[in-house]
Amino acid sequence: MPLSSSSTVSGVPIAVPYLPQTKGLDIRDFQIKQDVGFGGERIATYKKCRNLDFVTNSVSGDSGSSVGFDVPFPIDYSELLEQAKEATELALKDEKQLMEIEFPTAGLESVTGDGEGGIEMTGSMQLIREFCNLFIIPEKVTRTRIFFPEANEVTFARKSVFGGASLKLDYLTKPSLFEDFGFVSKVKMADRVKPEDELFLVAYPYFNVNEMLVVEELYKEAVVNTTRKMIIFNGELDRIRSGYYPPFFYPKLAALSSSLFPKMETLYYIHNFKGRNGGTLFRCYPGPWKVLRKVRNKYVCLHQQEVMPSLKEVALDILPSA
Repeated sequence: MPLSSSSTVSGVPIAVPYLPQTKGLDIRDFQIKQDVGFGGERIATYKKCRNLDFVTNSVSGDSGSSVGFDVPFPIDYSELLEQAKEATELALKDEKQLMEIEFPTAGLESVTGDGEGGIEMTGSMQLIREFCNLFIIPEKVTRTRIFFPEANEVTFARKSVFGGASLKLDYLTKPSLFEDFGFVSKVKMADRVKPEDELFLVAYPYFNVNEMLVVEELYKEAVVNTTRKMIIFNGELDRIRSGYYPPFFYPKLAALSSSLFPKMETLYYIHNFKGRNGGTLFRCYPGPWKVLRKVRNKYVCLHQQEVMPSLKEVALDILPSA
Protein backbone atom coordinates (compact mmCIF):
# COMPACT_ATOMS: atom_id res chain seq x y z
CA MET A 1 0.00 0.00 0.00
CA PRO A 2 1.36 3.40 -0.89
CA LEU A 3 2.72 5.51 1.92
CA SER A 4 3.38 9.18 2.18
CA SER A 5 5.69 10.85 4.66
CA SER A 6 5.71 11.30 8.37
CA SER A 7 6.16 14.73 9.78
CA THR A 8 6.28 16.25 13.25
CA VAL A 9 4.33 15.05 16.23
CA SER A 10 1.85 17.66 17.43
CA GLY A 11 -1.76 18.51 18.16
CA VAL A 12 -4.48 16.56 16.38
CA PRO A 13 -6.96 14.77 18.70
CA ILE A 14 -6.55 11.02 18.51
CA ALA A 15 -10.19 10.10 18.12
CA VAL A 16 -10.96 12.34 15.17
CA PRO A 17 -8.31 11.50 12.60
CA TYR A 18 -8.08 14.07 9.84
CA LEU A 19 -4.64 14.02 8.32
CA PRO A 20 -4.05 16.09 5.17
CA GLN A 21 -1.77 14.64 2.53
CA THR A 22 1.30 16.48 1.29
CA LYS A 23 2.62 15.91 -2.18
CA GLY A 24 6.22 14.97 -2.78
CA LEU A 25 6.77 13.06 0.47
CA ASP A 26 7.53 9.34 0.83
CA ILE A 27 5.61 8.64 4.04
CA ARG A 28 2.08 9.66 4.99
CA ASP A 29 1.74 13.04 6.63
CA PHE A 30 1.12 12.14 10.25
CA GLN A 31 0.33 14.10 13.36
CA ILE A 32 -0.54 12.95 16.84
CA LYS A 33 -1.06 14.89 20.01
CA GLN A 34 1.88 14.79 22.39
CA ASP A 35 1.57 13.70 26.00
CA VAL A 36 -1.77 11.99 25.40
CA GLY A 37 -2.03 8.94 27.62
CA PHE A 38 -3.42 6.23 25.35
CA GLY A 39 -6.06 4.40 27.29
CA GLY A 40 -6.81 7.11 29.84
CA GLU A 41 -9.70 6.31 32.15
CA ARG A 42 -13.09 6.85 30.62
CA ILE A 43 -16.59 5.82 31.58
CA ALA A 44 -18.86 4.05 29.11
CA THR A 45 -22.58 4.10 29.89
CA TYR A 46 -24.56 0.91 29.47
CA LYS A 47 -28.26 1.54 29.85
CA LYS A 48 -31.15 -0.83 30.34
CA CYS A 49 -33.37 -0.52 27.27
CA ARG A 50 -36.68 1.08 28.25
CA ASN A 51 -38.57 0.14 25.10
CA LEU A 52 -37.14 -3.28 24.31
CA ASP A 53 -37.18 -6.31 26.56
CA PHE A 54 -34.71 -8.84 25.25
CA VAL A 55 -32.26 -11.43 26.50
CA THR A 56 -29.24 -12.38 24.41
CA ASN A 57 -27.77 -15.82 25.03
CA SER A 58 -24.11 -16.65 24.54
CA VAL A 59 -23.72 -17.90 20.97
CA SER A 60 -21.27 -20.59 22.03
CA GLY A 61 -23.92 -22.21 24.20
CA ASP A 62 -21.22 -23.22 26.66
CA SER A 63 -21.39 -20.58 29.35
CA GLY A 64 -25.17 -20.47 29.67
CA SER A 65 -24.88 -16.79 30.51
CA SER A 66 -27.31 -14.18 29.27
CA VAL A 67 -27.20 -10.43 29.07
CA GLY A 68 -30.24 -8.19 29.38
CA PHE A 69 -28.80 -4.76 28.67
CA ASP A 70 -28.84 -2.53 25.65
CA VAL A 71 -25.73 -0.66 24.53
CA PRO A 72 -26.43 2.84 23.18
CA PHE A 73 -24.83 4.10 19.99
CA PRO A 74 -21.55 5.78 21.04
CA ILE A 75 -21.36 9.55 21.30
CA ASP A 76 -17.67 9.64 20.28
CA TYR A 77 -14.67 7.43 19.63
CA SER A 78 -13.74 7.33 23.31
CA GLU A 79 -17.06 5.71 24.18
CA LEU A 80 -16.84 3.48 21.12
CA LEU A 81 -13.49 2.07 22.25
CA GLU A 82 -14.82 1.46 25.75
CA GLN A 83 -17.79 -0.40 24.32
CA ALA A 84 -15.55 -2.44 22.01
CA LYS A 85 -13.26 -3.28 24.92
CA GLU A 86 -16.20 -4.49 27.03
CA ALA A 87 -17.55 -6.54 24.14
CA THR A 88 -14.14 -8.16 23.60
CA GLU A 89 -13.79 -9.07 27.25
CA LEU A 90 -17.24 -10.70 27.23
CA ALA A 91 -16.42 -12.62 24.05
CA LEU A 92 -13.19 -13.96 25.54
CA LYS A 93 -15.14 -15.16 28.56
CA ASP A 94 -17.37 -16.99 26.09
CA GLU A 95 -14.22 -18.55 24.61
CA LYS A 96 -14.52 -16.89 21.21
CA GLN A 97 -11.37 -17.40 19.19
CA LEU A 98 -11.88 -15.57 15.88
CA MET A 99 -13.40 -12.08 16.19
CA GLU A 100 -14.12 -8.96 14.18
CA ILE A 101 -14.35 -5.25 15.03
CA GLU A 102 -15.57 -2.92 12.28
CA PHE A 103 -16.50 0.76 12.32
CA PRO A 104 -15.86 3.89 10.20
CA THR A 105 -12.87 6.07 11.05
CA ALA A 106 -13.75 9.27 9.18
CA GLY A 107 -16.53 10.02 11.68
CA LEU A 108 -19.13 7.90 13.45
CA GLU A 109 -21.73 8.82 10.82
CA SER A 110 -19.40 8.39 7.84
CA VAL A 111 -19.34 5.68 5.21
CA THR A 112 -16.45 4.01 3.43
CA GLY A 113 -14.92 6.46 1.00
CA ASP A 114 -15.77 9.61 2.95
CA GLY A 115 -12.11 9.79 3.88
CA GLU A 116 -9.10 9.20 1.61
CA GLY A 117 -7.80 5.64 1.88
CA GLY A 118 -4.48 6.50 3.53
CA ILE A 119 -6.22 8.77 6.03
CA GLU A 120 -8.73 6.06 6.94
CA MET A 121 -5.92 3.56 7.49
CA THR A 122 -4.00 5.99 9.67
CA GLY A 123 -7.19 6.62 11.64
CA SER A 124 -7.53 2.87 12.18
CA MET A 125 -3.90 2.67 13.28
CA GLN A 126 -4.42 5.37 15.88
CA LEU A 127 -7.58 3.76 17.22
CA ILE A 128 -5.98 0.31 17.32
CA ARG A 129 -3.22 1.72 19.51
CA GLU A 130 -5.73 3.25 21.89
CA PHE A 131 -7.84 0.08 21.92
CA CYS A 132 -4.75 -1.98 22.80
CA ASN A 133 -3.91 0.37 25.62
CA LEU A 134 -7.42 0.04 27.01
CA PHE A 135 -7.78 -3.69 26.54
CA ILE A 136 -4.35 -5.30 26.94
CA ILE A 137 -3.00 -5.48 30.47
CA PRO A 138 0.75 -4.69 30.86
CA GLU A 139 1.84 -8.29 31.44
CA LYS A 140 0.18 -9.34 28.15
CA VAL A 141 1.66 -6.60 25.96
CA THR A 142 4.66 -8.62 24.77
CA ARG A 143 2.37 -11.58 24.10
CA THR A 144 0.30 -9.56 21.63
CA ARG A 145 1.27 -9.44 17.95
CA ILE A 146 -0.26 -6.85 15.63
CA PHE A 147 -0.20 -7.71 11.94
CA PHE A 148 -0.26 -4.79 9.53
CA PRO A 149 -0.94 -5.31 5.79
CA GLU A 150 2.68 -5.05 4.69
CA ALA A 151 6.24 -4.48 5.89
CA ASN A 152 6.30 -0.78 4.96
CA GLU A 153 3.27 -0.17 7.15
CA VAL A 154 5.11 -1.67 10.13
CA THR A 155 7.94 0.80 9.57
CA PHE A 156 5.48 3.67 9.47
CA ALA A 157 3.72 2.44 12.64
CA ARG A 158 6.98 2.23 14.58
CA LYS A 159 7.91 5.79 13.58
CA SER A 160 4.51 7.20 14.50
CA VAL A 161 1.59 5.82 16.51
CA PHE A 162 3.39 2.77 17.95
CA GLY A 163 6.68 4.49 18.69
CA GLY A 164 8.01 3.24 22.02
CA ALA A 165 5.34 0.53 22.37
CA SER A 166 6.27 -2.96 23.57
CA LEU A 167 3.61 -4.55 21.39
CA LYS A 168 5.00 -6.83 18.69
CA LEU A 169 4.47 -5.40 15.22
CA ASP A 170 4.48 -7.68 12.20
CA TYR A 171 3.18 -7.87 8.63
CA LEU A 172 1.11 -10.07 6.34
CA THR A 173 2.85 -9.33 3.02
CA LYS A 174 5.91 -7.52 1.74
CA PRO A 175 6.34 -5.57 -1.49
CA SER A 176 7.96 -7.20 -4.51
CA LEU A 177 9.66 -5.78 -7.59
CA PHE A 178 6.24 -5.91 -9.27
CA GLU A 179 4.37 -4.07 -6.53
CA ASP A 180 3.02 -1.51 -9.01
CA PHE A 181 1.21 -4.35 -10.78
CA GLY A 182 -0.38 -5.60 -7.55
CA PHE A 183 2.10 -8.37 -6.78
CA VAL A 184 3.49 -8.93 -3.30
CA SER A 185 5.80 -11.55 -1.87
CA LYS A 186 4.18 -14.36 0.06
CA VAL A 187 5.06 -14.55 3.74
CA LYS A 188 4.84 -17.93 5.47
CA MET A 189 2.74 -17.11 8.50
CA ALA A 190 3.94 -20.01 10.64
CA ASP A 191 7.40 -18.43 10.56
CA ARG A 192 6.09 -15.09 11.86
CA VAL A 193 4.60 -16.55 15.04
CA LYS A 194 6.41 -17.16 18.33
CA PRO A 195 5.45 -19.73 20.99
CA GLU A 196 4.68 -17.04 23.57
CA ASP A 197 2.16 -15.24 21.34
CA GLU A 198 -1.37 -15.25 22.78
CA LEU A 199 -3.31 -12.67 20.78
CA PHE A 200 -3.15 -11.64 17.13
CA LEU A 201 -4.71 -8.35 16.11
CA VAL A 202 -4.92 -7.98 12.32
CA ALA A 203 -5.08 -4.35 11.19
CA TYR A 204 -7.25 -3.36 8.17
CA PRO A 205 -6.39 -6.25 5.79
CA TYR A 206 -8.31 -4.99 2.76
CA PHE A 207 -5.99 -2.95 0.54
CA ASN A 208 -4.81 -5.99 -1.43
CA VAL A 209 -7.03 -9.04 -2.07
CA ASN A 210 -4.21 -11.35 -0.94
CA GLU A 211 -4.22 -9.95 2.58
CA MET A 212 -7.38 -11.73 3.76
CA LEU A 213 -6.14 -14.98 2.25
CA VAL A 214 -3.00 -14.61 4.36
CA VAL A 215 -5.22 -13.92 7.40
CA GLU A 216 -6.98 -17.22 6.76
CA GLU A 217 -3.60 -18.94 6.57
CA LEU A 218 -2.58 -17.34 9.86
CA TYR A 219 -5.79 -18.51 11.50
CA LYS A 220 -5.39 -22.10 10.26
CA GLU A 221 -1.69 -22.41 11.03
CA ALA A 222 -1.38 -20.50 14.29
CA VAL A 223 -4.81 -20.21 15.93
CA VAL A 224 -6.81 -23.37 15.25
CA ASN A 225 -6.19 -26.07 17.89
CA THR A 226 -4.43 -23.57 20.18
CA THR A 227 -5.54 -21.21 22.92
CA ARG A 228 -4.61 -18.17 20.84
CA LYS A 229 -7.16 -15.53 19.84
CA MET A 230 -7.43 -13.43 16.70
CA ILE A 231 -9.21 -10.10 16.17
CA ILE A 232 -9.61 -8.59 12.70
CA PHE A 233 -9.82 -4.82 13.12
CA ASN A 234 -11.53 -2.80 10.34
CA GLY A 235 -11.02 -5.44 7.67
CA GLU A 236 -13.96 -4.23 5.54
CA LEU A 237 -15.14 -7.83 5.35
CA ASP A 238 -18.48 -6.68 3.94
CA ARG A 239 -16.74 -6.40 0.58
CA ILE A 240 -16.42 -10.17 0.59
CA ARG A 241 -19.78 -10.86 2.20
CA SER A 242 -21.62 -8.73 -0.37
CA GLY A 243 -19.94 -10.25 -3.41
CA TYR A 244 -17.92 -7.15 -4.25
CA TYR A 245 -15.24 -9.53 -5.51
CA PRO A 246 -16.85 -11.74 -8.20
CA PRO A 247 -16.42 -15.44 -7.27
CA PHE A 248 -15.46 -16.28 -10.84
CA PHE A 249 -12.37 -14.07 -10.65
CA TYR A 250 -11.70 -14.42 -6.91
CA PRO A 251 -12.81 -17.95 -5.96
CA LYS A 252 -10.52 -18.25 -2.93
CA LEU A 253 -11.63 -14.90 -1.54
CA ALA A 254 -15.30 -15.66 -2.11
CA ALA A 255 -14.85 -19.02 -0.39
CA LEU A 256 -14.06 -17.22 2.88
CA SER A 257 -17.78 -16.49 3.28
CA SER A 258 -18.42 -20.19 3.81
CA SER A 259 -15.08 -21.31 5.29
CA LEU A 260 -13.74 -18.60 7.60
CA PHE A 261 -16.59 -16.19 8.29
CA PRO A 262 -18.97 -18.70 9.93
CA LYS A 263 -16.32 -19.22 12.61
CA MET A 264 -16.11 -15.48 13.28
CA GLU A 265 -17.94 -13.52 15.98
CA THR A 266 -18.60 -9.86 15.21
CA LEU A 267 -17.86 -8.10 18.50
CA TYR A 268 -18.49 -4.53 17.47
CA TYR A 269 -19.92 -3.19 14.23
CA ILE A 270 -21.13 0.09 12.74
CA HIS A 271 -22.21 0.47 9.11
CA ASN A 272 -23.95 3.65 8.00
CA PHE A 273 -26.41 4.05 5.14
CA LYS A 274 -26.87 7.47 3.60
CA GLY A 275 -29.72 8.90 1.53
CA ARG A 276 -33.43 9.40 2.02
CA ASN A 277 -33.84 6.14 3.91
CA GLY A 278 -30.57 6.38 5.79
CA GLY A 279 -29.70 4.66 9.02
CA THR A 280 -27.13 2.55 10.82
CA LEU A 281 -26.56 -1.17 11.35
CA PHE A 282 -25.08 -1.55 14.84
CA ARG A 283 -23.99 -4.41 17.05
CA CYS A 284 -22.13 -4.67 20.35
CA TYR A 285 -21.53 -8.24 21.53
CA PRO A 286 -23.41 -10.06 22.96
CA GLY A 287 -26.40 -7.92 22.06
CA PRO A 288 -28.57 -8.19 18.96
CA TRP A 289 -28.04 -6.61 15.58
CA LYS A 290 -29.95 -3.32 15.50
CA VAL A 291 -31.00 -1.01 12.69
CA LEU A 292 -31.00 2.56 13.98
CA ARG A 293 -32.06 5.92 12.64
CA LYS A 294 -31.05 9.29 14.02
CA VAL A 295 -34.12 11.39 14.90
CA ARG A 296 -33.67 14.79 16.53
CA ASN A 297 -30.07 13.94 17.49
CA LYS A 298 -31.11 10.66 19.13
CA TYR A 299 -30.78 7.15 17.74
CA VAL A 300 -34.04 5.21 17.53
CA CYS A 301 -34.08 1.42 17.10
CA LEU A 302 -36.18 0.49 14.05
CA HIS A 303 -35.45 -3.22 13.96
CA GLN A 304 -33.39 -5.84 15.74
CA GLN A 305 -32.52 -9.49 15.23
CA GLU A 306 -30.10 -12.09 16.55
CA VAL A 307 -28.22 -12.78 13.30
CA MET A 308 -26.49 -10.29 11.03
CA PRO A 309 -28.75 -9.07 8.20
CA SER A 310 -27.18 -8.47 4.81
CA LEU A 311 -26.45 -4.87 3.88
CA LYS A 312 -28.79 -5.30 0.92
CA GLU A 313 -31.60 -6.40 3.23
CA VAL A 314 -31.08 -3.37 5.49
CA ALA A 315 -30.87 -0.88 2.62
CA LEU A 316 -33.73 -2.21 0.47
CA ASP A 317 -36.12 -3.73 2.99
CA ILE A 318 -35.69 -2.72 6.63
CA LEU A 319 -34.90 0.99 6.30
CA PRO A 320 -37.45 1.84 3.57
CA SER A 321 -40.24 0.07 5.44
CA ALA A 322 -39.46 1.63 8.83
